[in-house]
Amino acid sequence: MSVSNLSCFFRPQGVAVVGASRQPGKLGHDVVRNLVTHGYTGPIYPINPRADEVFGLKTYAYIEDAPDPLELAVIVLPARLVPEALEACGQRGVKGAVIISGGFREVGPDGAALEARLKQVAEQYGIAVLGPNCIGTIDTHTPLDTTFVIGERRQGDIALLSQSGAVAVVIINWAEKTGIGFSRMASLGNQAGVTETDMLEALAEDEHTKVVAAYIEGVADGPGFVEAAARVARSVPLVALKGGRGASGARAVASHTGALAGSEAAYDAAFRRAGVLRAESTEEMLDWARALAWQPSPEGNRVGVLTNAGGSGVLAVDSLEAAGMQLAALTEETKAFLRQHVPPAASVENPVDILAGSKPELYALCLEAMLADETVDAVVVIAAPQDWFAPVRLAEVVADLCEAPPQGRKPVLASIMEPGSGRDADEEMFRRRIPNLLFPERAGRTLAAMWERKRWLDGLADQAPVGPAQGTDGEAARAAIEAGLEAGRRHVDAGELDASDAGWLPPDLAEALAKAYGIQTPRGELVRHEEGALAAAASIGYPVALKLTAPGLTHKTERGGVALGLETVQGVQDTFREMMARLNAEGGVYVQQMVQGAVEVIAGVVRDPQFGPLVMAGGGGTQVELVGDVAFELAPLTRRQAGEMLERTAVGRLLAGYRGQPPADKNAVVDTLQALAQLALDWPEIAEIEVNPLLVRPEGEGAYAVDVRARLTLD
Repeated sequence: MSVSNLSCFFRPQGVAVVGASRQPGKLGHDVVRNLVTHGYTGPIYPINPRADEVFGLKTYAYIEDAPDPLELAVIVLPARLVPEALEACGQRGVKGAVIISGGFREVGPDGAALEARLKQVAEQYGIAVLGPNCIGTIDTHTPLDTTFVIGERRQGDIALLSQSGAVAVVIINWAEKTGIGFSRMASLGNQAGVTETDMLEALAEDEHTKVVAAYIEGVADGPGFVEAAARVARSVPLVALKGGRGASGARAVASHTGALAGSEAAYDAAFRRAGVLRAESTEEMLDWARALAWQPSPEGNRVGVLTNAGGSGVLAVDSLEAAGMQLAALTEETKAFLRQHVPPAASVENPVDILAGSKPELYALCLEAMLADETVDAVVVIAAPQDWFAPVRLAEVVADLCEAPPQGRKPVLASIMEPGSGRDADEEMFRRRIPNLLFPERAGRTLAAMWERKRWLDGLADQAPVGPAQGTDGEAARAAIEAGLEAGRRHVDAGELDASDAGWLPPDLAEALAKAYGIQTPRGELVRHEEGALAAAASIGYPVALKLTAPGLTHKTERGGVALGLETVQGVQDTFREMMARLNAEGGVYVQQMVQGAVEVIAGVVRDPQFGPLVMAGGGGTQVELVGDVAFELAPLTRRQAGEMLERTAVGRLLAGYRGQPPADKNAVVDTLQALAQLALDWPEIAEIEVNPLLVRPEGEGAYAVDVRARLTLD
């Protein structure tokens, strides 16, 4: 849905309220009241066949009686009447409808049937539908308020998108009490028409909006959301609070990759790819939104802390370090200047503690010096409660310096901790666009979010299109997949295995799939007779590994199905016999060349139902699920993205050469990750594929995919 189609929700030419009521406290009355009292200057048409006027406005019995101009309808009727009312809106030529009424799919099958009817009507008449079961929209600059929520509206530069009406109401009330203003607000409700993806760009295209904050519980179209959010984030920061964390991927998976890749890992990866900053709480989302709207991004992660209380400074420092920021190492020139002006007992090391009793003028002097220091990328200014001056005076001097900095603008966050007497300071900070955080420990993650956005924007230049690597053998991949599908369906048809277990490829086909995309594997051969095992071992060369394989068998180690380092004919013979004795179904033994590596890595892809192929990398081995040293990204992967995945894990440090060990071949790991990602993109039949372990040899010597597992979707 285009942005222009959604403009009627914020700047409509005429609004009808279908279900307007004369009775205060009724939703149909409160919507009309908000339209009038919050200053909407266009025509308002209350629709009520049993009233002459509502809130002093002439009413109309039916929407077809309302004159032009009329672009938007707000429907507040019992659910059973809404489809007919929406059809009347369509016949009248209304462009958009806000359906505040509840009682649709959220209440069960009957409500779902009503909602399906709404969709049919909306499609028939080309109406953009917001809701049902939503609270409406706000544009403070039009001005327009189609909600029923009581309270004032202050103009601002933060747009709010919420999939929960209750969360939106709480935030609107919070904003009123704290003096924060919004530019636009949209409550999505059941999303029978307009989705979060549709609305993102409609919010961001507004000239008054500097940041979009979103409460999201799910997305209707994962790839579409990522594409739209990334497009918006290039110009407007996006901050999201994701609800529903407990809904992990409840699907049958047998690979480590599938077991570790819950829905939250997918959302993290999707947000990271799209440049969406993920907050952990409502308070944090709003802290970040204010900072991103009002302050420039930091050029680095070095932070100066200016405080009049040691304990408060320590809390700020702890939060900064926990969030991955660093304390700036002030230059000797800056420290010498500070010593000349601060009390003798003050500390000029970062954090700079100027002690209780210091006046705003001293704050100004020290802040100016810190902002001018080339080692400082951002400053946090802290003031513990005191009686020496009015907090608003400190707010004024901090804001003055931020507006006219000594050497270019740098982000400044404040924590003037006087929630009662400091309200005037809050107002001054809001007016001058300086985020004032009640407690200093909120500064760490706020600055880290600003730094993360800066790095995401800087990384856009490296996001060149990714495609199949040169030398990819598509026909070989196709042959392996077709053979796997045929075998899997045969087992399902025979009633031997369910579709999930039957989809696992035998090791020779899984390795053929990997080799088709340039992933190096040890020499190997699948055998079903003792003579074949001995011949394979002789051909490959001792020592060899033996691995039991059978349809539906995934974790071979747990079944005693792996034997490594067999150096003799007798060892191969005895092990083969022992393994085959455990085998009660069709299968065999895979004889494989033994290879050595410096580092064990796990690399895999699982197909997330919302966002598509999700790539995993981390420390490999049998205990990968227990250790959980993994990172995720969406496919496709640039080399930079693959490298950053590894850097977020401990195995990344091992690859770089941990504690004096020589570096391992990180480039080979990156190659493997890119190949697996592309393989999953090219072949939608692949549900999951995993290499564990990928044995990484010393730098420049490549890596071997020692164990490859792949599962196909058979339906």
